[in-house]
Amino acid sequence: MADLKLRNVCKSYGPVDVIKDVSIDIADGEFVVFVGPSGCGKSTLLRMIAGLEDITSGTIEIGGRVMNDLPPKDRGIAMVFQTYAIFPHMTVRENVAFGLTINKADKATKEAKVAEAARILQMEHLLDRRPSQLSGGQRQRVAIGRAIVRDPSVFLFDEPLSNLDAALRMDMRMEIGKLHADLAASMIYVTHDQVEAMTLADKIVVLRAGEVMQVGSPMELYHNPANLFVAGFLGAPSMNLMPVEVKEVAGTEATVANASLDAISVATKERPIRTGGTATLGVRPQYLTPTAPEEGMLHGTVALTERLGSETVVDVALRDGSKVIAAIGEDRVLAPGTEIGLRFDPAQAHLFDEHP
Repeated sequence: MADLKLRNVCKSYGPVDVIKDVSIDIADGEFVVFVGPSGCGKSTLLRMIAGLEDITSGTIEIGGRVMNDLPPKDRGIAMVFQTYAIFPHMTVRENVAFGLTINKADKATKEAKVAEAARILQMEHLLDRRPSQLSGGQRQRVAIGRAIVRDPSVFLFDEPLSNLDAALRMDMRMEIGKLHADLAASMIYVTHDQVEAMTLADKIVVLRAGEVMQVGSPMELYHNPANLFVAGFLGAPSMNLMPVEVKEVAGTEATVANASLDAISVATKERPIRTGGTATLGVRPQYLTPTAPEEGMLHGTVALTERLGSETVVDVALRDGSKVIAAIGEDRVLAPGTEIGLRFDPAQAHLFDEHP
């Protein structure tokens, strides 16, 4: 296994910059997830690490060795793609052993490594089947098994679960998490699904338009987003973002309000918030508590209620015409058209000097 370092990595296609001065440290054995919307450059960055894309400038190091000019086969990496990329005319055993066969490994080595991969992925009973006899999740296990037998320094996963249905995605997500725990391997995982990012990662790298927006642990990014983009991207349902007027700034606190929000004091967190200006207040749906209209800090009318059993998601139309979502950890009936107040702890709110 090995650590990985990206230093000022850039990628351009002619005049178009798709990766912009990215620097990231990935420790040995760490599970890192690149997350962001479609087109943000996360798969391109992964392919650059793998050697499938040239870099325009910067350096990529694996285990202290610069990889810029090395071909993929010499980088000590194994990649699992979105498409399974397994051979339909081969058995599972032959597919898993394919890389070893190409490298002319002896029969005993191949058998031992294939058996170990099959044990780890619990697919010993599938070894003599062909891909046409497998489910989508089983085919993805074969692709992962082919990566395991190479004993790579770094595993790379490029949206490996996006072709699976919801139930299979959950199962395979757990399998990949268990695989990381069993192998203690360095893994980089690309996804646009922030739930996958939050549940799998030791460290999340949030990308937007080829730039790193924030790097940190899942809970660090959830509780302390660096900017408006990270705040709105991580979390389900998304963070509520409301325009507010800044009434007063005193030290590290700002008093804000709008037509639907009573005046409250919120920490500025060293952001350049100015008295008399405008800002954006962020509150996660899970922190909003319904109450009587006169007792609330936010005031509006119930527009829609989604009862999910263990949780009720309430869309609230505010007095100023905007909307917020409250996620209540219980089964409640709130009829559309009902006037409602919403309370929250200002310490759990975020104030940004940006605007959506």
